[in-house]
Amino acid sequence: MEQALTIRTDYDIGQIMGGIYGDGFIALKGAFSRAWVQQLREDVDRLFEAALKVEGGALPRGPQRYYVEIHPERIRGWVDLITHPWVTAVCEAVLGPDYKFIEAGFDVPLPGAMHQPWHRDFFSPPETVTGRHLNSLAFNITTIDITDEMGPFEIAPGTQWDTWDGDPMFPPKELHERYASRAQKKKAQMGDISARSALTVHRGTANRSQFARPVFVLGADAPGATNAIKHDMQFTRAYWESLPEQARKHLGGRVVESLDPIYQAHTIEGLLMGQPADDLYPGA
Repeated sequence: MEQALTIRTDYDIGQIMGGIYGDGFIALKGAFSRAWVQQLREDVDRLFEAALKVEGGALPRGPQRYYVEIHPERIRGWVDLITHPWVTAVCEAVLGPDYKFIEAGFDVPLPGAMHQPWHRDFFSPPETVTGRHLNSLAFNITTIDITDEMGPFEIAPGTQWDTWDGDPMFPPKELHERYASRAQKKKAQMGDISARSALTVHRGTANRSQFARPVFVLGADAPGATNAIKHDMQFTRAYWESLPEQARKHLGGRVVESLDPIYQAHTIEGLLMGQPADDLYPGA
């Protein structure tokens, strides 16, 4: 199936670095065809339905909001995604030539999902706090054209460098107005892909529509980063041997004879309650 609409290989490293180290978020419009994304959506829907039937298969991330980590070989288009020239350029620019993909999964905010509190996905490592170096990336691909009613992802640009006392992932209430005032809604369309630092403060907003809003998540680490311990990327030996070398050399995880169930280890307790739109989030 035709997938990549953008075949450029001359992406500007300065723009990539400036975006990730500046706003903490960059995107490429129309990276994939709508037909390719529709195929991804079919796979995500199938895997989500299966995960809901297994205890621990879908991890709650707030009311009516779930995260599911998957085995990459269970989606079509995996190689298209991890070898896309823009994905490669972003990873090489930010993480260096020896980056590894360490996470594959998806978030599903269902109708009725509430605002998430402002947060980052994990604590800032010393390399970032003292060294001002980013050693991980999160790529997102929406599987639906996002509207205001669907609860767009919001990001507070430049906040990957913020520090505060207390919970390392959830900023204190006195900073919430700062993030709300900087917030940018990201209304991606089918075919778009984004890359961000997962340390940039962000939130999912309330889904007031009648539609689920599944977003595929691809995580990558630089050498020395430790985010892989939260995940369990696996490949059967037959699938691994079928992959091109360009793909294999950038894959973390383990090669197995048969796929084991994934224990959903990346729990974020602070997201479980959700947050109604109220005075805590001006402009929500």
